[in-house]
Amino acid sequence: MWPWEHLAVGYLCLSIGVRALRERPPTGPEAIVLGAGTQFPDLVDKPLSWGLGVFPTGYAVGHSALVALPVGTLLLWGARRAGHPVAGGAFVLGYWSHLAGDVLNPLRAGYTPELGRVLWPLVEGDPYGSDIGLRRVLVYLARFPGDVATLDPSSPELLYLLVPLPAMLLWVADGAPGPGVLVRVVYPRRGTER
Repeated sequence: MWPWEHLAVGYLCLSIGVRALRERPPTGPEAIVLGAGTQFPDLVDKPLSWGLGVFPTGYAVGHSALVALPVGTLLLWGARRAGHPVAGGAFVLGYWSHLAGDVLNPLRAGYTPELGRVLWPLVEGDPYGSDIGLRRVLVYLARFPGDVATLDPSSPELLYLLVPLPAMLLWVADGAPGPGVLVRVVYPRRGTER
């Protein structure tokens, strides 16, 4: 899945969950933490694989359910003790929804789910060719427009392209939580000086 697809799926889950359990939309910090969680597995594994060659594929320690379950449980426990259970839950929801998305992603091409993607070190995928680093990124970016252009309008793949749209609409309806937090972090004095 593409990074924006992981973010969209995670945000849909967060907004629906927070609205159901807390009767409010997500806050800015919760949305930011969710965003970090949705990207976390790739931020760990892709540089270690594509950039440093530590792992033969981009599905390793960051994508492992054997790591994600105890790490997520520890994060939930720590966030609750710190008084931020929803923020902790948002990160874990993003993290775990990323793994679920990668397992289910082959369905859009008509293949079966790939549970092996999240079972490192018990299962290791086939290694990439020699194209690591920026060359690997360029392979995916070059392939994307062709994949989109050849989509059959009745294809289930189209649903994956449409996921970001309802997520964006829901995010706007929720008050667009998140960017304001980043602005305040980067420019903490903005709005206080005249």
